[in-house]
Amino acid sequence: MAALMLRFCCAGRRWTLSCVDGAFRQGRGPLTGSMSSRIRGQRSVAQHSFTTAQKLKKGEREWAAVVGLEIHAQISSNSKLFSGSQVHFAAPPNSLVSFFDASLPGTLPVLNRRCVEAAVMTGLALNCHINKKSLFDRKHYFYADLPAGYQITQQRLPIAVNGSLAYGVCIRSQHSQVANKTVRIKQIQLEQDSGKSLHDDLRAQTLIDLNRAGVGLLEVVLEPDMSCGEEAAMAVRELQLILQALGTSQANMAEGQLRVDANISVHHPGEPWGIRTEVKNLNSAKFLAKAIDYEIQRQINELESGGEILNETRSFDYKLGCTVSMRDKEGKQDYRFMPEPNLPPLLLFDSESLPAGADPQQVINIDQLREHLPELPSQTREKLMLQYGLRPEYSFTLLNEVGLLEFFHNVMKDTKAKPHTVTNWVLNRFLGSLKQHSLAVSESPVTPSALAELLDLLDGRAISSSAAKQVFQLLWRSPGKTPAQIVSEQKLELLQDREALEQLCRATLEGHAHVVMDLKKGNPRAINKLIGLVCKAALNRADPTLIKEILERQLSS
Repeated sequence: MAALMLRFCCAGRRWTLSCVDGAFRQGRGPLTGSMSSRIRGQRSVAQHSFTTAQKLKKGEREWAAVVGLEIHAQISSNSKLFSGSQVHFAAPPNSLVSFFDASLPGTLPVLNRRCVEAAVMTGLALNCHINKKSLFDRKHYFYADLPAGYQITQQRLPIAVNGSLAYGVCIRSQHSQVANKTVRIKQIQLEQDSGKSLHDDLRAQTLIDLNRAGVGLLEVVLEPDMSCGEEAAMAVRELQLILQALGTSQANMAEGQLRVDANISVHHPGEPWGIRTEVKNLNSAKFLAKAIDYEIQRQINELESGGEILNETRSFDYKLGCTVSMRDKEGKQDYRFMPEPNLPPLLLFDSESLPAGADPQQVINIDQLREHLPELPSQTREKLMLQYGLRPEYSFTLLNEVGLLEFFHNVMKDTKAKPHTVTNWVLNRFLGSLKQHSLAVSESPVTPSALAELLDLLDGRAISSSAAKQVFQLLWRSPGKTPAQIVSEQKLELLQDREALEQLCRATLEGHAHVVMDLKKGNPRAINKLIGLVCKAALNRADPTLIKEILERQLSS
């Protein structure tokens, strides 16, 4: 059998493929490989009660939805998949285009080592079997932003197959508990991106930008194991976190670095699956969930009114909140797949199969990449729960919100407050304020050090909990000030004069005899009302614990 030799051709970790010890034979064959590890995250009892995903009721019969995803992630690499052109978002149009990207005659592809390593690392993180031999193919179709008239991809034998992705879905009916779910991964393949068409409606013309043409992509194909928009969105978010942790993709959906196609169908439970539609190019988890849920309901409505579902491609109009037909798929497009003649099979090795005396710069060792995998999101959550005693849903929120985990760690580093207190403030008051003002964590006017100082004041009983909330609101409006300055200016320090506090408590008991009577009649909640009245009279400068102690002593005397 012919062997693969990797040859560096220039700086920047680029390499080419050549044949030694014979010629390459590129015949067609079935996908090979088996599951490299058992699927983790088995479905919990809570998962089975996730009503949104399991059974959709409309009319007299129940409906079930089936959702599968195809995800395209742009590989984090300085250069493109088959050329030395740089990759840079928002560069001037057609400023990052090599002769090969423009498909000039005589140019040949040179495979980027970094992209292959990224594909292997992603496959390992997703429990895939890594094929030691994979093939490149040409997928023919004609469009203005594809100058060659074909895309180089991996149709017959991709680089990784048979994986799994474990993710969590919140069950709101059960106090925001997290249901563990798993979606199977059919395959991960390397392919090149196309260019970008810029439609100028005013001048009735289309301009072509080839900066994106040839950029390396990972296509991750998820099996149809999901059944609603929220499941799909959470699975994509988990994949996004994994890619970012690995460094294989920045996965920024706003910049088009992660794009999703969703295949959706509905059927009656126990019956064959229905005809599916495909919703293309979804570039946000929020729109992905909305598009899938809308399409599920549209198909149910269509079938119950006597209509039929067309096998078609649709797009999501986020302004209208609905999917729109683009083109039908009844006549299957013939992409005329053929082996890529300018790229021999890609051969990978493990420690056992590594040729003796092989140059490590000329080959890729799967086991070596496995050993250097970083901590994955699931492992980070486990550490958070063990180290700080967090509930599973809290660990999910800390990771799912961009920048929130780093903010949490920075607060923990600078404060003496207990993890429970920090978690409560970060996930409730801080995150709630961000969402109320539509801000990202990076845009917050309250810094981690400011929140840490505030929590230290609260933990040291320098201020009351109600005063701490007041200080937080003032910090939000006055980001230049410290909590200590605000406490001093607003005179929010706790009253330390016990005699004065006893007088306030005595006056409150005398002025609210009906509450005292209610307490003596056996209503234990009445004491909380008395505490609140005293704290209000003290302008929120009283310690509720101390006030309760004084009130109980005065009531018993």
